[in-house]
Amino acid sequence: MHGTSTGARVARVTFLAVGLCAPGLALAQRGSASSDSASSDSAPASFVRAPAATLLASPRAPNRPFVVAPPRAVEYSDWYGRRLTVHRWASYTMLPLFAAQYVLGDRILDQKTDAYRGVGDGVDPDTKRLHQITAGAVGGLFTLNTVTGLWNLYDARRDPIARRQRTVHALTMLTADAGFVLTGFVAAKRASDKGPPEARAHRNIALGSMAVATAGAALMWFARDE
Repeated sequence: MHGTSTGARVARVTFLAVGLCAPGLALAQRGSASSDSASSDSAPASFVRAPAATLLASPRAPNRPFVVAPPRAVEYSDWYGRRLTVHRWASYTMLPLFAAQYVLGDRILDQKTDAYRGVGDGVDPDTKRLHQITAGAVGGLFTLNTVTGLWNLYDARRDPIARRQRTVHALTMLTADAGFVLTGFVAAKRASDKGPPEARAHRNIALGSMAVATAGAALMWFARDE
């Protein structure tokens, strides 16, 4: 009788324990399932970017290197080198001629100013003659370098190296050419017919042309090739 009651009591305790633990096990299983689902939804970034990487590596989007074609070789004639040598050495005489022109022209301007004030003997003929000779030398220099420079500029039209530098130099020197033509044919005539103000205008046009020519020459003397 006592053993039977004891066995029934153990059976009831076991039944109650199983009944109490079953909901906890079910909740644990649900939590594990939801955790697995969340971990599968939040996959690592490498897996998320995998389709893009696959797309880049696929034949539809090849990762081909950018190939630059080598520049075409440009051939120059022997006469191009000869003209370039003449052009370069002639340009070295430009600054000494400019200096001589400035000194002689300034002296003539001072003598003309003194003559209009009634002081001195007027313009010295020898100084005026030297001024005209150096002016002719400047004109000859720029004629020579304009011909040789434009000729070589045309021959180098297919050469991309220093193309912008050559073009700017040519335009600058052509501007100086126009200034010297204006100095010789317009300003000089007005300066000889009238007084010191017109002579100063002649000098200012000449100095402006010299400055432009010096800048254009310095571009080729000192600037590096592009």
